[in-house]
Order: sequence, then structure tokens, then C-alpha cells
Amino acid sequence: EELARTEAERSRQEENERQTQQALRKDESNWNNARLQLQRTEDALHQLQHEIEQDLGLVVVEQSDSLAYQPPLQLDAVVEQLPILEQLPDGFEAEVRETRARLSRLTNVNPEALREYEEAAERHEFLTTQSADLERAIIDMRKVIKELDELMEEALQRTFAAVSEQFVHFFQRLFNGGTAQLILTTPEDITNTGIEIIARPPGKRPQSLALLSGGERTLAACALIFAILRVSPTPFCVLDEVDAALDEANVDRFRLTVESLSDNTQFIIVTHNRRTLEGASVIYGVTMGNDGISRVISLRLDGDKIIQNDDKATDAQSASDLKKIEELVAM
Repeated sequence: EELARTEAERSRQEENERQTQQALRKDESNWNNARLQLQRTEDALHQLQHEIEQDLGLVVVEQSDSLAYQPPLQLDAVVEQLPILEQLPDGFEAEVRETRARLSRLTNVNPEALREYEEAAERHEFLTTQSADLERAIIDMRKVIKELDELMEEALQRTFAAVSEQFVHFFQRLFNGGTAQLILTTPEDITNTGIEIIARPPGKRPQSLALLSGGERTLAACALIFAILRVSPTPFCVLDEVDAALDEANVDRFRLTVESLSDNTQFIIVTHNRRTLEGASVIYGVTMGNDGISRVISLRLDGDKIIQNDDKATDAQSASDLKKIEELVAM
């Protein structure tokens, strides 16, 4: 009986040992499988890290002869900070391929780009400021031009009104009657307008300047000149044979009008008319001597009396011409 118990105990221990060995072999197999899986995972992780390093390695800075120094990109620190993934997410490989494609399309990095951008931004800011200043200056200039145009229009209107009034006065004085009018051709644009003269000499109907006779046109033009000189006197005025088409009565009125304006304006008149000479204070005559050379003879007058002879006759012809001028003045 004791032997039977011993055999049963031995059999039970052998069964336990057999089961234990089976469990041990199973555990060893599981451990080997797990170790193999771990090795595969580590290999995949190292492969992934290698691929990432290769992809990041596309972003490099090529040394250029024109650049003295190019700062390197700190990529090692970026790689070290990448998280370790036990399992790749869905679509990761496609995202990696897309990222690789984008990196491959990138051109070489220009480390001077930041400095060039700052210079361009500074230049842009300067030009923008200058442009704003110019725009403000243009606006101010347009305001000044507008104000000047308004002042000029006002001055022109005042001057035109004053000249028109004096023109009527001198027209009636030179024509011994009649009336006349100055008309703006484009009164809405006074700075660019023309002026038309409508005259009515004594005994005639109103008509434009072009329809008047030569003497009437001369007197009308002189009336306008005298009106301007009365409103705004000038230091001197030159008239070239304006009395050539005038009869004696009109010449007398012309001469008297010139004398009335001579206090503020010095008149220089080219004339062959004796009646015009009567109003002169100085006469300059041009004569030609026997030698064919032109000479200027001047006489200073006080009324019809010669008070000074500024030239000396050098030959008989010049003396004769001077005598003729003196006789003409004395007539």
C-alpha cells in the first residue's frame, strides 16, 4: 500500500514536470517570437529614421563663392526631437512621399534672402513715403493752381472792365464822338478768351473792326492801346507810323492824346507827319552824307523852339538836312 502511494506520487510529479516543461517550451517559443517581433520593429524604426534623415538631408545649403559665410541648418536637433512611433498611422507613407516630392521641388536655400528682403522692405518703405509726399504735394499744388486761377480770373475781369471803360473814353476822344465796345469771345473761359471790338464811328452803324476803313482801324487800335496804358502804364511805348493813314484832324487828336499820356509813359514814335512832330520833345532824324554813310541828327525842342542841337554837321549835305529839319519844326 505504501508502495502504491509512492508510485502514484511519482507519477503525479512526472506529469507535473511534463506539463511544466511543455509550458516552459511554450514560453520560450513566445519569448523568441516576441524577440523576433521586437527586432523587426526596431529594424523598421531604424529604417524609418534613416528615411526621415535622408528626406531632411534634401534641405541643404550649397556653398557659394559669392558668399563669405553661410550658417548651417541645425537638423540634428530636429531629428532627435522626432517622436518614436510604435505603429505608423494610416496614410503616413503617402504623406512621406508627398513631402519628399515637395522637398525635391525646392531650390537651393539662399541664406542672404533675409538680408535682401530687409533691404527691399526698407527701400519699399522709403519709396512709399516719397510717393505719399509727392501725392500730398500734388494735391497742395493743385489747390494753389486753383487759387491762382481764381485770383487771375478776378484780376482779368477787373482789368477787362477797367480797360473797356477807358477804351470807350479814348475811342470817343480820337473819333470825336461815336461809341465802341470790347466783347469777350468766350466769357466762360476768361483766361483763354479772345477779344472782339465792335465800333460805331460817328454817323455809322456798329460793325466789327474788320469792316472799318484803314484810318478807323488805326484809331480803334490806338484807343485800345491808350486804354491799356491808362489802366496799367508802362515805362515806354513804341508806335511805328500809326499816323500814316490819318488826316490832319485825326492826327491832331492822336497827338494830343499821346501828350496827355506822356506823364507816365515815354512814347517813341516813328513818323513822317509834321503835325505829329509838333508834339515831340526830342527829334531824331537819319540822313545820308555825300560819303554814303547814314548819320543820326537829334534836336531837343521846347514847343516849336529848338533849344539844343546835339549833333554837329560834318559836311554840307548834313548841314543842309539839319536845316530842313529845323525849318520843318518851325513851320
